[in-house]
Formats: sequence, C-alpha cells, structure tokens
Amino acid sequence: ITAKVAVIFVTLQYNVTIPATDEQSAETISFYHYGIKDLATIFFYMLVAIIIHAIIQEYVLDKINRKMHFSKTKHSKFNESGQLSAFYLFSCVWGTSILVSENYISDPTSLWRIYPHTLISFQMKFFYILQLAYWFHAFPELYFQKTKKEDIFRQIVYIGLYLFHIAGAYLLNLTHLGLVLLVLHYFIEFLFHISRLFYFSDERYQKGFSLWAVLFVLGRLLTLILSVLTFGFGLARAEDQQLNFRTGNFNILAVRISVLASICMTQAFMMWKFINFQLRRWREHSSSQPQSVKKKFVTAKGRTSRKERENGINGTVTSNGADSPRSRKDKSS
Repeated sequence: ITAKVAVIFVTLQYNVTIPATDEQSAETISFYHYGIKDLATIFFYMLVAIIIHAIIQEYVLDKINRKMHFSKTKHSKFNESGQLSAFYLFSCVWGTSILVSENYISDPTSLWRIYPHTLISFQMKFFYILQLAYWFHAFPELYFQKTKKEDIFRQIVYIGLYLFHIAGAYLLNLTHLGLVLLVLHYFIEFLFHISRLFYFSDERYQKGFSLWAVLFVLGRLLTLILSVLTFGFGLARAEDQQLNFRTGNFNILAVRISVLASICMTQAFMMWKFINFQLRRWREHSSSQPQSVKKKFVTAKGRTSRKERENGINGTVTSNGADSPRSRKDKSS
C-alpha cells in the first residue's frame, strides 16, 4: 500500500529517458532534473546519514577515545575530525570518479559550455542529494553530540555556508562548476582533519598542518580563478542570456554578479579566518619560547645560589667549628 509513497523517498525523481539513436548505443540514456519531490529524498537520506554517523561514532571513534583517554576538549574535536574526515574522503573519491567519467577534467570548457545543465546523470544528481542530506543531518547532530553552547553558532554558520553553496549550485544548474569546487575544497579539508587526528595521537606531528596551509591558500586562488573564468568569460559570452525559469536558464548579469560575489566573499572570509588562526598559533609559539628560556635561567640561578649558600655555610662552620686549625691551636695552648 505504501510502496508508491516510499518510492518518492528512496529513489531519485524526475528522470528523463532519451531514446537511443543510430549514432549512439542501442540502450536508452536516462537523465534527471530537480523538483519539489527531491525534498522527500533528501529527508530520507538525512535519516540514513544520522544512522551512519552513529555507527562510526559507536564502533570506531568511541573505541579510540577509550584507549587514548582524551580530555573533554580533545574528545569533541577528535569526534568532529573523525566524522568529517570520513565524509570528505568518501565525497572526494566519488566526486573524482564523476569528474573522470564525465570528462570534466580533460575539457574545462564543460564548466560553462551548453549551459543550462538541466539534465544531469544519475551519479551527479545522487551526489548532490547526498551532499544536501549530509549537511542537513548536521543540525540534529548538534543536539545528539551535546555541542557546547559557545560552539553552536560557529557550527551553524559552518553548516549554513555549505548548504547555501551546494543548494545554489544545484538550483541554478551550475552542477559542473559546483562539483569541481566541492572536490577541491573537500580534499583540502580532508587533509586538515586527518592531520588533526594524527596530532591528537602524537602532538609532535606538525608536517600535515604545514602542507595543509600551503594547499589552503592555493585552493582559494584556484577557486577564484575557476569562478572568474566561468562567470566572467564563459557564461558572459554565451548567446542566450535571458532569464527563463521553464528552461532553467539563469545566465543573466545580476545572477552572475551575485554568484561570483558570494564565492569571493566566502573565500575572503575563509582566508581571514585562516590568517587569524596562523597569527594566533605564531603568537602562542613565540610567547612559549621566552617562558621556557626564563624557566631555564631561573633554574640555573637557583642552582648557583644553593652552591653559594653551601659554601657560605661551610665557611661559617669552619670559622666557628671545633675542628678548625685556629681552635686546635687555642686548645693546645
């Protein structure tokens, strides 16, 4: 009885079947576009993401936490990095396979050519559905993971930026550019969180953060370059530049400026946070060095003073003691 309703939640909707031609293979090709029923599919896979999150937490991260005996602060950060590193690795591998199969890497003009990209493959649509489902599942996880009140706002901003950009690329039919930028960003974030996991196991591990810092800056530059090429040169020179909701064409000047400004502001915000993070680390490192030198100096000074006191005490005993040469002379006389 409920099969017709369950299909809306489990399977992808809005498929379009293109019949085979003589030039193509004998099999028909299926493509997809988006619609209101995608919200039901996103909701179902959001519940799946919550279950997978709990499995990783229970059978992997909690066991490691019991062995390492982390503090409360490290415990929450370790769980966050463990969950995100697993998701970023999965998304990077899957997104890269889509890029290779769709020939987006060998042909960069596919980012803006034949826009609007209203018809997308099964893998592409399923990738975006799971991305939106994962970041929506992060909201109830704030309650399940008992996130501190002072960290809730930071997490909401973090999740909101992901949802805003992924949903924007999906709804504006910019799925090709969105996939490339997501894979690039996820790879850099995966390197950061995996480096943090190694740092928690051994605090001497710092090489991963140095590599992440270099790739973070390069990733921001490459994101801006691809965005400017797509909106400033590719889509700006397209023949059809009229807003049309029926065909899914959003290639007008106002939309291009808005999307490009949103990307640039997000990259600037991330660079600002990155610079503040590096400056804070540099200040902590520079302030810890004088303290260690001062402690060594005080320790050395304390040892010298004890020696001087011992010499002074010995001198006093010698001058007033019964075994001094002068006392023995007085005794003999």
